[in-house]
Amino acid sequence: MGVIGKSVTRKDAGEKVTGAARYVNDRHLPRLLHAKYTISPHAHARIKSIDTAPAWQVPGVRAVILGEQVPILTGPILADRPPLAIGKVRYAGEPVALIVADEEHQAELAASRLVVEYELLPVVNGPLEAFADNAPLVHEDIESYHNHGDVYPQPGTNIANLFKIRKGDMAQGWATGDVVVEAALGFPQSDHAAIETRCVQAEVTADGQVILHTPSQAPYEIPEQFERFFGVPAGQVVVHTPLVGGGFGGKGAVQLEFLAYLATKAVDGRPVQLLNSRERDLISSPVHIGLEARVRLGATCEGKFTALEIFYWFDGGAYSQMGVVMNKAAGIDCTGPYRVDHVHVDSYCMYTNHPYSTSFRGFGHPEMTFVIERAVDLLAKRLGIDPLVLRAMNAIQPGDTSPTRALLDYSNLGDVSACIERVGELIRWDEGVRQEVGPHKVRAKGMAALWKTSTSATDAGASAVLTFNRDGSANISVGVVEIGQGTRTVMAQLVAERLHESIDRVHVSLDVNTRKDPEHWKTVASSSVMLSGRAVLQAADDAIRQIKEIGAVALRAAPDDLAVARGRVFLRSNPAIGMPLEKVVHGYRFPNGNAIGGHVVGHGHYLMHRVTRLEHETGQGKPGPEWTVGAEAIEVELDLRDCTYRLVRAAAVIDAGRVLHPHLATGQVMGGMHMGLSFGSREHFVYSERGVVLNPQFRSYKLLHYGEHPEYLVDFVERPYLEGPLGARGVGEYGLIGMPAALANALSVAAGVELYRLPLLPEQIWRARGGDVR
Repeated sequence: MGVIGKSVTRKDAGEKVTGAARYVNDRHLPRLLHAKYTISPHAHARIKSIDTAPAWQVPGVRAVILGEQVPILTGPILADRPPLAIGKVRYAGEPVALIVADEEHQAELAASRLVVEYELLPVVNGPLEAFADNAPLVHEDIESYHNHGDVYPQPGTNIANLFKIRKGDMAQGWATGDVVVEAALGFPQSDHAAIETRCVQAEVTADGQVILHTPSQAPYEIPEQFERFFGVPAGQVVVHTPLVGGGFGGKGAVQLEFLAYLATKAVDGRPVQLLNSRERDLISSPVHIGLEARVRLGATCEGKFTALEIFYWFDGGAYSQMGVVMNKAAGIDCTGPYRVDHVHVDSYCMYTNHPYSTSFRGFGHPEMTFVIERAVDLLAKRLGIDPLVLRAMNAIQPGDTSPTRALLDYSNLGDVSACIERVGELIRWDEGVRQEVGPHKVRAKGMAALWKTSTSATDAGASAVLTFNRDGSANISVGVVEIGQGTRTVMAQLVAERLHESIDRVHVSLDVNTRKDPEHWKTVASSSVMLSGRAVLQAADDAIRQIKEIGAVALRAAPDDLAVARGRVFLRSNPAIGMPLEKVVHGYRFPNGNAIGGHVVGHGHYLMHRVTRLEHETGQGKPGPEWTVGAEAIEVELDLRDCTYRLVRAAAVIDAGRVLHPHLATGQVMGGMHMGLSFGSREHFVYSERGVVLNPQFRSYKLLHYGEHPEYLVDFVERPYLEGPLGARGVGEYGLIGMPAALANALSVAAGVELYRLPLLPEQIWRARGGDVR
C-alpha cells in the first residue's frame, strides 16, 4: 500500500496521548514490598563496620542485606563490580546496603539510619589523575577479574582497558605534512536524565522462576547475566519490559535488576519494587562517560590531512561496565569521516572514583567527534582555508579505508560530501561565518562532520514472528524495546509494505516478554531497524510463501503465479480470481469440508555478519557493518560583554540510506541535536575535591530547557545501504554526535579565542578571553 517513506501514525500514539500508557512503576501488585539502598557519602573509603540495628528498629523492615552476604562480582565485559560494596566503596553514591520493608517510606527511613564507619582513602578525581605515576589504585586486584570480552586491563594501574590504532607510517605522515596543530580537550561526565528513572519489580515464584519487570534496553541480556553471576538457569528468568520512558543507553546496564533479585530472595520470593529517586538515578546508577584528550593533526599547505595522533583518557568511573567498550569505539572511528593514511591512537578507559559509566547515545562518538572536529577547525584557521571547504576536501570516499583498515564502498559508507554540502546550504554558510549584529554582539557559525559504525557484538542479531488473525490482519512479534524511538511502528510499516497491506491491519504489541517474544540483541547502537527490520522482512516473505502454497491448491495455480496484496491472494494475470486472506491464513477449507494447509506463521531472523574482532596491537579488522555519516552546524549570537549567548539556528544532515518514516527520523535527529547542545552548553557533573557530585538534582544539574533551543533544520541524504531493510541505515544517535563540536567551533569564532573544554558556560568563555568585558 506504499507506506514506506510516509509518516504514518505511531502505534503507541493513542496510549501516550490519552495517558493510558503504563510503565513499570504503574503496576500495582498485592503484597508488594519495597526496597531502598544505603549509599556511600565518600568517593573512596574502606568500610570498617556496618551497624544494622538502627535499621531493624524501623517498623515494617523485612530484610537488611550487606555486600558480604553476596560475595560476587558482576559486569558485562569485566566482572569487577559487586552489587553491594564489599570491603570498600569506590564512588560517592555506591550502594552499601539494601533494605526491604512493607512501605517505601519505611525502607527509605531504615536505609538512612544504617550506621557505616569508613576509613577515608585517597581519591582519584579524574582520568588524568588516574593515569599519573603513583596514582592511588581504585582496584588493587584487576588481574583476578573474569574477562568476558576483548578488553585489556593493566594490573598495578588504573587502566581498565587500552585500545590501540596503528595505521600507516607516522614518520612518513609527519614528514609529508607542512603544518601541525595540537590541543588538549575535555568533555566531562554527565547524566542520561531520562524522564523515567530506573525502576524494577522482582519476584521469585514457588517453582523457582525469577520474574522481572524492568524498563531495560537489553531484556534478553538479563537472563544471561543472572545465569552467569547467580547461577539461575537463563530459562527460569522471565523479563517483562513495557513502554520505557527514555533510556539513551543508560537502561542497557544491569544494576537495579540484581538488587531487586537480592531483595525478593531475602523475603521468600515476595514481589519487591526498587525505584530510584532522581538523585539516586543521577549519582548511584551508571552515567555518561567523560574524556580528557590530546590531539595532533598534520596537513599539507594545500589542506590534505597527512597524520593524526590522539591520546584518549576516558573517565570510566569506579567500575568498567561499558566504558571499556566505549573507549574502543572512539578509537575505531578516531579520524572522523576523513581520509587520514597515517594514524596513531592510544585510547584508555581509566578507573576513577567517580560514578561508573555506561552506554550513552553516540557511544563515545560525541566525545571523539569533539576532539577531531576542534582540531580540523584549528587547522582551517592555520591554513586560511574555509572550514567547510577543508572538510569537503578531506571527506572519506568509497575505496578508502577506515582507521581499522576496513575497506569502504558505496554501500557501507554514507555520502559525506553530500551531507557537508547540504548542511552548508541549510545554515547559509556562504553568507559568512562571523558578523557583528550590534555594539557588543556577534553572530558566528560553526560546523562538524560526523560518522559512526556500530561496535556491536560480532554475532548481534534479531528474530521476528508473523501471525494472522481470523480477519486476515497480521500480528508482528519482535524483541526490540520501545523507548520512544518508534521502532515498532517502523516494523509494522515494513510488514505492511511487504504484504501490500494497510498499516491499520498490521498489529504490533508494545511490550517485551523474553519468554514469548523472539530475541533481539539490544535496543542500542542505532541498530534496531537494521537487525529487527531484516528479520521482519524475512518473516513477511516466509508468510507470503506459505500463503501462496496454500492458495495455489485452492486456486489450482502455481505458487509463482500468485500475488498477495490488499488482504487477498490472487492470480497475477487475473486479479479477479482470488480470495481473502482470512480464508487462507488458517488453512483453506473446501466446500465439502476438507481442509488443507494450516496456520500461517512467518519466521525471520538476521545475524550481523562479516564483522570481525580487532587485532590487539594495531586495531585492524572490520568493527561494524556500515558507517552512517552526517554533518551539523549551528549559528550562535554572543554578547561580548558578559559572554552569554543565544542559540539561533542549528542544522543537521544525515545519510539515512532510505528514510522509512520521515517524522520519526526527523524527530530522532532533532532530539539528538537538542541533547548535544545541552551537553555542549551546560550539562556536567561538578565534583568536590573529594570526588563527591555537588549537583545531584535538577535544581543544580542544568539541562537545556524548552524555549532556549534554536530553530532546528533537518534534512537527509539517501545513499542506500544494500544490507539494510529497504536500504535504510539507523539514525537514532546521529543528531547528537556533532553538535557539541559544532557549538565549540561556533563559539570559538564568535569569542575570538579557542575553546577546548565543555560545557561552554559563559564564565568559561569570559575566562578564556582573559576576563575582557569590552
